[in-house]
Amino acid sequence: MKFMLIRRADASTENGTLPSQEILAAMAAYNESMMQAGVFESGNGLRPTSDGCLIRFENGSPTIIPGPLTPASERIAGYSILEVPSLEAAIAWAQQWPTLDADGNVTLELRRYFTLDDFEPGTGLDKHLAHARLPDAVGVHVAFPGTCREAMQFYADVTGGVLESLLTYAETPAAEHMPAALHDRIIHASLNLRGRRIMGADMAPEQYAPPQGVQVQLEYQDLKQASSTFTQLAEGGEVIMPFERTFWSAGFGMAADRFGVQWMINVASNDCSLATQKEAP
Repeated sequence: MKFMLIRRADASTENGTLPSQEILAAMAAYNESMMQAGVFESGNGLRPTSDGCLIRFENGSPTIIPGPLTPASERIAGYSILEVPSLEAAIAWAQQWPTLDADGNVTLELRRYFTLDDFEPGTGLDKHLAHARLPDAVGVHVAFPGTCREAMQFYADVTGGVLESLLTYAETPAAEHMPAALHDRIIHASLNLRGRRIMGADMAPEQYAPPQGVQVQLEYQDLKQASSTFTQLAEGGEVIMPFERTFWSAGFGMAADRFGVQWMINVASNDCSLATQKEAP
């Protein structure tokens, strides 16, 4: 079940007061605990309603009502998206909200998402079901010749992602079909990057083939972080294209890491004109 955990606004958030470093650290630890448990999908804080507006329709005609909006207690200051088995599980996580926030005086709201199964069959539902062919998530799976554990732990250190699984052959029924020498190798590894996953496994020598023609792409908003990630991944490997400004990005580079996996590191650009700019003659 998917729930939205809503943090209601208050006078402080509506005044634009930013959380202290202590509160930021507590919230980061809270989110990390949910990521480690595999229940946290995403979350964001919202700027005060003075930076937004209401759009109210009457008889189909919209009226724009600029912020600030009152009362603050009916507004939203932030939210988290949780994937949990029940309302009780969602409540259990909500009860762990950091008490440093507003000195423990916070109102939270839990709302469960609708699913398509909740609706009666009909032509309107059919239009939504036509989109069901879109996958809920996209991941990358990489084969390794026995270095999966080392590689995935390295990727977790570089990206800050959550290493959800490092399952060996010996821990599965596949062990009886594999040589004893492979029992401590990894049959399934999963690295969670904001709900998107890099997965991996060690292959038997006769089955392994080095990856070719495929790159794992990581996108960042922050140029310095992108550059740092590129440098770490390229260390001990091979730089295919140096990390530098391009016509489409403030920073882009390609490298093969020391495990033979190829990466593209890209800085997202909000300037769409970059793609059409031409150098002066």
